[in-house]
Amino acid sequence: ARRRALAGLAGWAVAGLLPAGARAAQTAAVPAVLSRPALMSPKALGAAMLAVTRAGSRLVAVGERGTVLLSDDHGQHWQQAPTPVQVTLTCVTFADARHGWAAGHLGTILHSDDGGQTWRKQFDGIAAAARMAEAARASGDAEALADAQALVNEGPDKPFFDLSFVDTRRGFAAGAYGLLFATADGGQTWQPLPARAANPQGLHLYGLRATADQLVVAGEQGLLMRSVDGGASFSALSSPYNGSFLGLLQTPGGQLVAHGLRGSAYRAGPDAARWERLESQTAATLGASAVLPNGGFVLVSQVGEVLIAPPDAATLRRLPVREAVPIAGAALAADGALVLASLRGMRRLASLPIE
Repeated sequence: ARRRALAGLAGWAVAGLLPAGARAAQTAAVPAVLSRPALMSPKALGAAMLAVTRAGSRLVAVGERGTVLLSDDHGQHWQQAPTPVQVTLTCVTFADARHGWAAGHLGTILHSDDGGQTWRKQFDGIAAAARMAEAARASGDAEALADAQALVNEGPDKPFFDLSFVDTRRGFAAGAYGLLFATADGGQTWQPLPARAANPQGLHLYGLRATADQLVVAGEQGLLMRSVDGGASFSALSSPYNGSFLGLLQTPGGQLVAHGLRGSAYRAGPDAARWERLESQTAATLGASAVLPNGGFVLVSQVGEVLIAPPDAATLRRLPVREAVPIAGAALAADGALVLASLRGMRRLASLPIE
């Protein structure tokens, strides 16, 4: 059941309901989808899309079977970009208008240096298991070595769920069963981070935000952890919630917002020390978010509700718009429109009433 959920198109949301620790036995065969290019088809415009972001004024969205869509008119029209894999991509981020990364199932990480027009594979679950085994052997930690060997034996089935880059060289990727990797060379090499002390159960990691000063990570069962030394060590943060956080955003002013199951949303200052509950007025899962230029933010529920929060507001206001399809990702277009990644393609809403 766990493998079906993670492989499913809505794995970004339902994986938070799954218990950690029970890994299914599998073979270590290399899946063909890691080397087969995505199919180029007009049907890609209606594919299940799981994330969207800005690359300068361009919008870049990712989704099932390696699908990447680009829009240069603020989400009104889309075109497909070729990719070298057919695995589902769950997240995408750009450090500037040209340099971006997309990641997803089977431990895949792709890189683009031309604004999303072309992509190449930098990393996958096979390399991830090998890097973890190397790190475990170097540490002499028998438990870590056993876990790493299990990853090697099981094959590249663990997905990444989020990416965050400080600049074009320094970035981080987080995923299932505590997977947490970092790069200091733009993704040419990726190394595992030692987060076991802060996440001893190996809980799924769904959101992370990196700055020059710190890295904050959110995950299932209310997990919150923080590093102030570039990922060399982590400390667990006191969490206000025991349900799963499915996303983490940071406003221009440095405030952090963690959001997830049952309409849960919490905000903290830049040091992530004290979290306050935000009144969302919904019981639906809040799985998508976007930052507003005025310092506020938008959250979108799994059932299509759009909630907006002005700076410093303690209550989210529901807008009179709703998409009747499951929403997985959100981004603010350069013209102010809210663009949504849904399980039935991309959606564009009118400009938001930013106060």
